[in-house]
Amino acid sequence: YVGKPLFVKNFKKIFISKKVRIFPGARIEVLDNNSSIIFEENISIAQNLHIISGGGQKLVIGKNTTISANVFITNIEHRYDEKDQHIMNQKLIVGDTQIGSNCFIGYGAVIQAGTILGKQCIIGSNAVVRGNFPNYSVIAGIPAKIIKRYDERINVWRKTNKNGDFIDEI
Repeated sequence: YVGKPLFVKNFKKIFISKKVRIFPGARIEVLDNNSSIIFEENISIAQNLHIISGGGQKLVIGKNTTISANVFITNIEHRYDEKDQHIMNQKLIVGDTQIGSNCFIGYGAVIQAGTILGKQCIIGSNAVVRGNFPNYSVIAGIPAKIIKRYDERINVWRKTNKNGDFIDEI
């Protein structure tokens, strides 16, 4: 299911698997013919997603992922170091961006270029996320940090410091 209205740029480079639901107001952009966006199986996306892939990279949304409303995901950003040049006229910075399987991305989150989410990560509402995050992490804040991780040794969710190290006693 893909709801209307929908804005798509470079449709031939967008790959949608089975059981993907994209609700109205999505903006899905692939900026060049060497880039792509891949939606794996069984993904549910609420209204007003904005996703951009460019710079010759693929951007992958893993299977069984849920994305809440008003989320932005990208693998590019603009340079800004040329002070007399408008930011939109400066070169792009490209970073590999991947969303693992079974993830949940909360309302209003921003997933920035260069973000790698492991499987079953949970992103808090309005989080601004950049970096590499291990499997089974709860990530929140601006800038986003790991606040909890699943300890597979003892099968419980535990509080962490910002680096993802466990801080509570077992």
